[in-house]
Order: sequence, then C-alpha cells, then structure tokens
Amino acid sequence: MRYESEHKPKIRERIVKEAAKAIRAKGPLQVSVAGVMSKAGLTHGGFYAHFASKDALIEAAIQQMFNQVMQRWDKDNQGLSAPQQLAGYIDFYLSPWHRDNRSQGCPVSALASEAPRMTAPCQAEFARGIERIRGMIIRQLNEMGVEDPQATAVSVSSELMGSLSLARCEPDRQASDALLHSAKENLKARLHLPVQNIPAQ
Repeated sequence: MRYESEHKPKIRERIVKEAAKAIRAKGPLQVSVAGVMSKAGLTHGGFYAHFASKDALIEAAIQQMFNQVMQRWDKDNQGLSAPQQLAGYIDFYLSPWHRDNRSQGCPVSALASEAPRMTAPCQAEFARGIERIRGMIIRQLNEMGVEDPQATAVSVSSELMGSLSLARCEPDRQASDALLHSAKENLKARLHLPVQNIPAQ
C-alpha cells in the first residue's frame, strides 16, 4: 500500500530523532530500545521493523545528529560573511544554553568520551561527522585567508570541545559562565573575528 510505503520512513525518522536526543543526554550505552520507542509513542515490538539491532539505531542516530548540526549551520548563516559565520558558531558553541542543553547540542562534545566503546560502524559514522564539522570550519577559514586552515580548524574544534566540557564539569554556575565567556572571547580574538552576540537557539 502507498500509505505504508510513506508511513514507514516517517516512523523510522521519529525513532531516530528520539534516539539522538537520548544518546546525547545519556550516552549510547545507557540508552534502551524500549525507552526510545516509548518516547516515540511506539511499542517495543515494532522496533525490528525498522532496525536490525540497537547498534544499527545508534549508527543512524549519530548520522542524524550531525545532519542537524549542518542544518543549523545553513539556517543560521544565510547571507553572512565567513567571519560572521564562524563567530556565530563560536558564540553558540560556548554559550550557557549549549552547556545546559546537552540533549540538543553538539554530538562531538556529548559523545567523544563514549566513542572508544562504540561498535566499529558507529565509530566510523562518528568520525565522518567530525570531519563534516571540521570541513565546515575549514571552508570559513579558507575564505578568511587563514594560513594552514586545516591545522587551525583542528585547533579551533579542539578548543571548543574542551572548553565546553570543562564548563559542564564546573559545579559553580558563575565560574562556568566565566569560563565560557573567556574561552569565547580569547578564541575570537585569536582569529580576528567580530564581536557579536548570536542567540543560542
């Protein structure tokens, strides 16, 4: 039936989106198929009509997370110059909102510590996602005429992830906010980026 052929991909997408939220929040090892299906408003028994295994779901969810990153980038950067785009990304990444909303944030900072325990296909999908984000940064640095944009992109992405992770570990909110602000301003100053305040969402 035509209804079934159109309905099944939509159901699968719903499951993947719920899995992506849960994996960001809890990590892939702590996510249960039953919990994801319940959040998606579906029964546990219907899972295997869409995925061969939990690992297959995690792999699809990782891809979905990075797709969301790229979609956010495209949406937020319409008509902006390369320096404005990169400054806006740094503002978002090192924002209190991003720190506090792990389930909606960057999959790299959420899952980096979990990657070694993932299956090989999931690790490969995660590595592809990191390269997509790094490529996005490299393109902006190229347009800005930065010398050795690839090495700079590695440094920038590492600094973003490290600063966000440290801010999430800091129990004192005021100290955490100060850490984010300092890291953001220092990174933008090093890259000669404009000072701007892009809304976090």
